[in-house]
Amino acid sequence: MSTPTFVRRFRFVGILTVAAVYVLILVGGIVRSTGSGMGCPDWPKCFGSWVPPTHISQLPLNYKEVYTAQRVEKNKKLAAKLERLGFHQVAGDIFAHPTQYIETDFNPVKTWIEYVNRLVGALIGVFVFGTVLFALPYWRRDRAVFWLALASFLLTGVQGWLGSLVVSTNLLPIMVTIHMGLALVIVAMLLYAVDRSQRGLEAEMRPVREVTGLSGVLWLAVLLTFGQIVLGTQVREQIDLVASAANYLNRGSWVEQLGNVFRFHRSFSALLLLINLYLAYRLYTLPSRRLHGLATAILVLIGGEIVAGIVLAYFSFPAAVQPVHLTLATLLFGAQFLAVVAYRQATKLRRQVATPAVVA
Repeated sequence: MSTPTFVRRFRFVGILTVAAVYVLILVGGIVRSTGSGMGCPDWPKCFGSWVPPTHISQLPLNYKEVYTAQRVEKNKKLAAKLERLGFHQVAGDIFAHPTQYIETDFNPVKTWIEYVNRLVGALIGVFVFGTVLFALPYWRRDRAVFWLALASFLLTGVQGWLGSLVVSTNLLPIMVTIHMGLALVIVAMLLYAVDRSQRGLEAEMRPVREVTGLSGVLWLAVLLTFGQIVLGTQVREQIDLVASAANYLNRGSWVEQLGNVFRFHRSFSALLLLINLYLAYRLYTLPSRRLHGLATAILVLIGGEIVAGIVLAYFSFPAAVQPVHLTLATLLFGAQFLAVVAYRQATKLRRQVATPAVVA
C-alpha cells in the first residue's frame, strides 16, 4: 500500500521544521558564545529599525541611555505582573541582576549576529505554522497529530515573547533557562507529531518484548539530559560574568573562578554517560533496527558531547566549541525522546500481536 500524499507532505514539513529548530539552537549558541545576546537592545526591532545599523554614526549619541530607559520601563511592567501572579522572587531578581542597568556598546558584528538569530527565529514560526496547515488532514485520521502541531505553533509564539523578555532583562538567567527549556519542549512535541503521523505505515516495524524497567530508564535518561541542559544555561551565565569581570582576558583562569554549579555540571556528565551506556546496551538486545539506530545515535552524541565538554573545561572555553556543545546536547535529548516513543510503540505492537482478536 502506497503512503498517502498528505502523510508524505506532513512528514517532510515536520522533519524540515525540526531541523530548522536545531539550526536555531545552534545559532543561539553562537550568539551566546560571541557575547552577542544584547547586540540588539530592543525587540522586535533592532535599534529601532527593521534593518539594523552598520555604523555607530547611525545612532544617536545617547543611544545607551535611550535603550536602557526603554528596557527598564518594560521590566517595571513585567515585574508588576509577576508580583500580581505571586512570583515575588522572580520579580525582584529582574532588578537585582547586576547587568540590569548596563547597556552594551554598539558592535556591528554582534548586532548582525543577533539580528540573524531573530530572522531564523521568525523563519521557524513560518515553518511551524506550515506544520499546522499540513496537519489539517489528520483531523479525521488522528487528531492528536493536529493538536500537537497547533500546540507547537502556539508555544513558538510564547517562545518569541520570552525572547523579548530575555533581551529586556539583559539576559536574566531564569529567563534564559526558561527560554531554553521551552525550546526542548517544542522539539519533543514536533518529533512526537512526526512519529505519530507515520503510525501504521512502517511495514518494517517489528514488535519487541517489554523489558522490565527499560521504559523507566529511557524516561530517566530524557529527564536527566533535560536537567543537564538547563543546568548548562546556569554555567553559561557564570562564564559570562567571569569573562566580563576579566574583560574577556586570561581565559585560562576562568575555570578556577566558576562555582559549584559548574563542578556539579561536569561531574553529572559521568552519571549521564553510565546511564546512556546501559540504555544503549539494552536497546541493542532488542530485535529492532530502529532501536539499534537510535542506540548508536545516543552513543555517538553522548561521546561527542563529553569530548566537547572536556575541550571547553581544559582548553579555556574556545568560543567555536560552545555552540557545538549545546547543539549536541539537544540532539541527544531528541534521540533519547525518539527512543522512548519507538520503544513504547514496538512493545504496544507486541501486546496487540499477542492478544487474539475477539470474534463476535
